[in-house]
Amino acid sequence: MDTTNVVNLDDIERLVASTAALTFVATNKREAYQWVNDTLFRLCYRRLTKSKKGVVQRYVRKVTGYSEPHAKRLIGRWLRVGRLVFKTYRRHRFPTTYTSADVALLAVVDQAHQTLSGPATTQLLKRAYERFGKVEFERLAKLSSSHLYTLRKRAGYRATVRTYEKTKPTKILIGVRRKPEPDGRPGFIRVDSVHQGDDPILGKGIYHINFVDEVTQWELVACVPHITERYLRPVFEAILVQFPFVVVNFHSDNGSEYINKIVAGILERLRIHQTKSRPRHSTDNGLVESKNGAIVRKQFGYHHIESHHAPSIHDWYRTWLNLYLNYHRPCAFPTRTVDHKGKENIIYKHGDYTTPYEKLKGLPQAAQYLRPDLTFAKLDEPAYAQSDTDFAFAMNEAKQRLFSGLKQPTKVSIN
Repeated sequence: MDTTNVVNLDDIERLVASTAALTFVATNKREAYQWVNDTLFRLCYRRLTKSKKGVVQRYVRKVTGYSEPHAKRLIGRWLRVGRLVFKTYRRHRFPTTYTSADVALLAVVDQAHQTLSGPATTQLLKRAYERFGKVEFERLAKLSSSHLYTLRKRAGYRATVRTYEKTKPTKILIGVRRKPEPDGRPGFIRVDSVHQGDDPILGKGIYHINFVDEVTQWELVACVPHITERYLRPVFEAILVQFPFVVVNFHSDNGSEYINKIVAGILERLRIHQTKSRPRHSTDNGLVESKNGAIVRKQFGYHHIESHHAPSIHDWYRTWLNLYLNYHRPCAFPTRTVDHKGKENIIYKHGDYTTPYEKLKGLPQAAQYLRPDLTFAKLDEPAYAQSDTDFAFAMNEAKQRLFSGLKQPTKVSIN
């Protein structure tokens, strides 16, 4: 603001009165301080009476936008020193002992010795200067162990010694890391488990074990109270022989409930090849994981179910759900085509929906895949004994009876 035309106190009083409704704010401290210094000098502030000094003070507060205490401090400094100069704040800094070159030299030493402890590293720095006469280590030779860790936090040090290592996998010889290739043959089973939640008082919930064939989507679900050898061994031995076709391949993720000597021994005895999912290939076990949500979670949700209910749920699976899934519930089977560019296109047509049993019967020469003790005539009996909707109603009634048992309160004793 140019106020050089304001030369007397009368002009100042009129200016302050006319701008009473206005507020000014100084945008540059250096310029504001210079304006205050020039104004006080031009108006001969030292020689003014007390009342006239009050007019000048109001004038300074109006133009600069400063508060009354701030304006009085600036005027008081001007009276003591004779001029008002804006002082740039300079943060106090301790003198730098170790330069960026010293930090880079420390990083080189740490890289060579693979970052030893502080006391060991300071001994190396001291020996480099005193024993081997390397003058570039003169300052680092006096470095303390505690301050060494401070230098290691500097950006220049971290940029020099930063290293990345891939996760080193633990080699487990059980199973082969690859995606199964069924080539249209049934018997390639995908397996996954679903946990029914934990409770801080009642403990861990039940576990659902889901088995799905890749080609026919034949699905069998089991339920166990815990993922231990005691419960998994009988379930695996029973489920794997319940498929109507010969099981050729058993594929799972890398969980310890499947990759262990117990499961490997069962599969070896049944002459079933074991494979496991590859790292960074999330779709290797995608089929059974989608069934976890579409089947298991749809039936039981996510709420906690106590482990002692596992036998009754497993019995409902064996008696009702497994029959419903394979004989009465249509699944989507995609039609795959390859265009002129070699890109595979997946389309789900209306006619692609069928039950797993009908899909099994529709395979070329399907009888060759059945177990020796089964024929399609035997399998037709449970498949066509009831209509799909009648069986679903009967299954839902059994489910309601099952759920009424699950809702019974559990007595918990607290010692």
